[in-house]
Amino acid sequence: MPQTPRLLSGLRDIAPAYDLVFCDIWGVIHNGRAVFPGVAEALAAYRKGGGTVVLVSNAPRPAESVVPQLDGLGLPRSTWDAIVTSGDVTRSHIGAVAAQKIFHLGPDRDRPLFHGFDIAFAGPADAEIVVCTGLFDDTTETPETYRPMLEALLARKVPMICANPDLVVDRGGIMIYCAGAIAEAYRAIGGEAIICGKPFKPIYDAAFAVAATIRGGPTPPERTLAIGDSVRTDLTGAAAIGCGALFIASGIHALEAGHGDGAVDPVALAAFLRDKGVVPDAVMPRLIW
Repeated sequence: MPQTPRLLSGLRDIAPAYDLVFCDIWGVIHNGRAVFPGVAEALAAYRKGGGTVVLVSNAPRPAESVVPQLDGLGLPRSTWDAIVTSGDVTRSHIGAVAAQKIFHLGPDRDRPLFHGFDIAFAGPADAEIVVCTGLFDDTTETPETYRPMLEALLARKVPMICANPDLVVDRGGIMIYCAGAIAEAYRAIGGEAIICGKPFKPIYDAAFAVAATIRGGPTPPERTLAIGDSVRTDLTGAAAIGCGALFIASGIHALEAGHGDGAVDPVALAAFLRDKGVVPDAVMPRLIW
């Protein structure tokens, strides 16, 4: 990784150096309400030039459940080749514990995560394992809301599987808590939590495998570019697998990372990255071609 990231005017500046893109969804492609201007054109142009785009998301649902949301937001299917989610990775863990009583901590919209499994769902008082996909109501609740529940689970040493490592996401300009914040709160009081998705290796292994099927062979990490807006998940994950990293500064770190008025302040960006332990190869305000 370079010590100072390159400020790009568009993805076209570095596109020829990469055959494969792992692109984050929430915060890079959309904010939960609308697709950002220029994103679809950028991804479509990259694919037209021969590149492969795999959307790699910490969504706590299977990939096929993400497609209708993207369709609803108006993202053309011509912009991506495949989708891999933390929900896909989580399902392998659910399969191993499906015989146990499972408490689903999260909204009903995430129930597709359990489709195909014969599961005995239980409440928190009877559960043998917790699968956390988020908060029941992320518009009003915080991780602190769940402290009594987590303490009761800890007293019985109930393990947790976290289907979304993200701590927060920006939903239409409002930061909301995600499953990762609950898992971190549980770990903080001594609970056991298995966390699926970025920045951990299994989701990237799955993404590389899908890409190899599409491209007819493996793509080396050095010819792969991870695009994301999170230091904790996207940049850390890219560094761990040795691929290139493009940081989108207008995402969850916008206030800290020097993003403003459609540009990036290099001084503020450098200060932000100084103690993060990872430095992206390149930075853009938003993903455009």
